[in-house]
Amino acid sequence: MNKDALWQERFRGFTKETGKYLKYIFNGHLVFVMIFAVGGLSFYYSEWVKTLSPEFPAALIMAVLLGLAVTSSPIMTFLKEADVVFLLPLETKLTHYFRKSIRVSFVMQVYLLLMILAAFMPMHARVNGASMGDFLTAFILLAVLKFLNLQIRWRILRYEQPEALMTDRLIRLCLNIACLYLFFSEAPFYFALIIAGVLVLLFWYFDRETRKKSLKWERLISLEGKRMSAFYRVANLFTDVPKLKEKVARRKWLDWILSPIKFKGSSSYLYLYARTYLRSNDYLGLTVRLTVIGVILSFLFVSIWAKALTLLFVLYLTGIQILPISRHHDLKIWLNLYPLPEVMKKRAAASLLNRVLLVQNILLAVVIALAGYMNDAVICFFAGILFLLIFSVYAKKKMDKLQIK
Repeated sequence: MNKDALWQERFRGFTKETGKYLKYIFNGHLVFVMIFAVGGLSFYYSEWVKTLSPEFPAALIMAVLLGLAVTSSPIMTFLKEADVVFLLPLETKLTHYFRKSIRVSFVMQVYLLLMILAAFMPMHARVNGASMGDFLTAFILLAVLKFLNLQIRWRILRYEQPEALMTDRLIRLCLNIACLYLFFSEAPFYFALIIAGVLVLLFWYFDRETRKKSLKWERLISLEGKRMSAFYRVANLFTDVPKLKEKVARRKWLDWILSPIKFKGSSSYLYLYARTYLRSNDYLGLTVRLTVIGVILSFLFVSIWAKALTLLFVLYLTGIQILPISRHHDLKIWLNLYPLPEVMKKRAAASLLNRVLLVQNILLAVVIALAGYMNDAVICFFAGILFLLIFSVYAKKKMDKLQIK
């Protein structure tokens, strides 16, 4: 077997698979919304930075957030479930394969660190007077830390005990935060180098200790599956993802939400979709997370325009997320036994969509009011209502294209 050819095949398969969904994620509508949102956030961020004083804990904030990003070091192995059978006998010959995987993981994660660092630099420059030279030095330090973290992480994955992984992550997090804090707080540079040296010693120690330990194939395959599932969950916001393994929870404590739905035949599909929404993490979980993000941003922003755009942005993303529920049960033959016209499916899905967005609109408006902006809350609420009217028309056309039967 040609190991280089195997890695190239897996990597091409990964890029093809992700590219298939990225074209839906970055469609024309979303790109426009994202550009608008990023532009607005950048403006308010720059205005906020101007208000910072030298006493602001910029070094601590940067150290903690960048430390978390450095510590999180997933490795893209591109392994599949069948590999535990077919590649296990070739483990000793796959060293070059996994080195390439670590190399690709390093490049992608360093690029993410570069973007985070670039976002923080205006704050760092305002509070600590950082220069372009400081930016380049910080990036080099982050790249070195990321390399060491990836190497240590790869060796820790060979340990059988789960607590070893937790202990490793905690130790690396503390060391990364300490190293970055010393650097950003302008302590003598050799202090940060001493902490980085501790990571080098950990790398050397675990490299020696794990040379005779075998790979934990089940763990590596499970981690790769979780990594791809995270991507699929994001893609599922914009299109159907057949490979996404759905997680369902009973959530009996939410049964009271279904009580307003009348117990009659015409409400059968509405009850079905509402129950599906409450039990599925793909719908309820993402709705809750988007709502929380909207609540936080509503508290942070002062401008009425920023609050209104945040509310509309959250409603839009939530609506796009819930749209696929109209096809959630298309492959279940039991629904064909319902003595109900097929058009009721689309009506029920649209009704659920409108109800969820209306509740979300009310919650966000109430949050704005509780923050002390009553007039802004009223304006944002009616802006949300206008959006719901427009989006409901779009949703019906979208459901027709999805060929609901």
